[in-house]
Amino acid sequence: MLKRFFKLDQAGSTVGREMQAGLTTFAAMAYILVVNPDILANTGMDKGALVTVTALTAAVATTIMALMTNYPLALAPGMGINAFFTFTICLTNKVPWQEALGMVFVNGVIFLLLSVTGVREKIVRAIPYALKIAITCGIGLFIAFIGLKNGGVIVADQATYVSHGDFTSPPVALCLAGIVLTTVLVARRVPGAIVLSIALVTLAGFIIPAGGGKTVTPVPTAIFSLPSSMAPVFLKLSFGFLKSWASLQAALPLILTLLLVDMFDNIGTLIGVTKRAGYLDKDGHLPGAGRALVADSCATLLSALFGTSTVTSYIESASGVEAGGRTGLTTLTTAALMLLALFLTPLILIVPAAATAPALVVVGIFMMQSVVEINMADFQIAAPAVITILAIPLTFSIAQGIGLGLISAALLALLTGKPRGFTPVGYAIAVVFFLDFFHLFPFSG
Repeated sequence: MLKRFFKLDQAGSTVGREMQAGLTTFAAMAYILVVNPDILANTGMDKGALVTVTALTAAVATTIMALMTNYPLALAPGMGINAFFTFTICLTNKVPWQEALGMVFVNGVIFLLLSVTGVREKIVRAIPYALKIAITCGIGLFIAFIGLKNGGVIVADQATYVSHGDFTSPPVALCLAGIVLTTVLVARRVPGAIVLSIALVTLAGFIIPAGGGKTVTPVPTAIFSLPSSMAPVFLKLSFGFLKSWASLQAALPLILTLLLVDMFDNIGTLIGVTKRAGYLDKDGHLPGAGRALVADSCATLLSALFGTSTVTSYIESASGVEAGGRTGLTTLTTAALMLLALFLTPLILIVPAAATAPALVVVGIFMMQSVVEINMADFQIAAPAVITILAIPLTFSIAQGIGLGLISAALLALLTGKPRGFTPVGYAIAVVFFLDFFHLFPFSG
């Protein structure tokens, strides 16, 4: 039955190979079960509930993708977008997390409409490729910076803005050791390198003092348990930003950024993974792309309802493809393992920042690797790309980084006499950001 439903013979695969590939994908992305709750908990959301929600949304969204498309593409709350949700929307703009979930839902509705009408693909094609790559790289630096900050490797400094932390502090030293360990395991292509590193650093934390008679990793109260209740975050989304024009003005740029980042993340992952799996045709088009876009649009709506930041396609799915996965059975296996992880919540909650911070740094490195696809020899391409990459972490805002990159690209195209070097949609979005930055647009409220 599995062979017929997932067309394994047509894909040249077997049930055993698909399940092994699904395990590989799970091992590569299981770190999200620890890292996503760790990031979102900064908003005041219940961490235990977030562990449950992270696993459930990943399992359900991945199952939807597997059944609708038969692609080996797993989904989970996205790295980068969860940082934008936490640090930009909630902490910087003082938006309650319930309203932030409402913004994610609105983003999902727009996303779904754009997907079913085909507009989404046209918008993505309109934005210069180099800027799409630059956004990914900038988010990578942002994630890595947050990881170093959470691990105490980087601290605030009045004279130099930032400086290094106390490397003799046991938690910081353990974090640095974790970064070295994770990078070595990844470089040696050890399966599940990130989740293995998190586990090893967590175990080491049991014997390393953190002061006050405590260790870096606290002793768990249990090993197995029933999943934590979703109630503290489930269906808690609020649409308070729709109650007045002023609040809607403040929300629109944030929703726009969610939409742009989500689009680029999903499209890039979809094309990258399916290309490795051999699904692209000779013209570089993906058969059934519409179904995949609708599936991840539904996943965005699902994430808001369940109580987490936007669920996106995961580039770690490529690890399963490399292990031989070719169909939805691969990711259906990954989804089943996500559900199994729900019964290990007590172990997940004791994982310290010293263990999750290295994962953030390495994920940032992964995202930065695509910088080689930017033609740095062409200054008109390089300048907006570099501005975007630098602005996202240095302004601590993905929104402002994207805006500055689009504005610089538009101005360069116009002032160098090459207006056709940028797209009409690109100009329109650049104008929106420009008016917003200078408080000249209704969105600026």
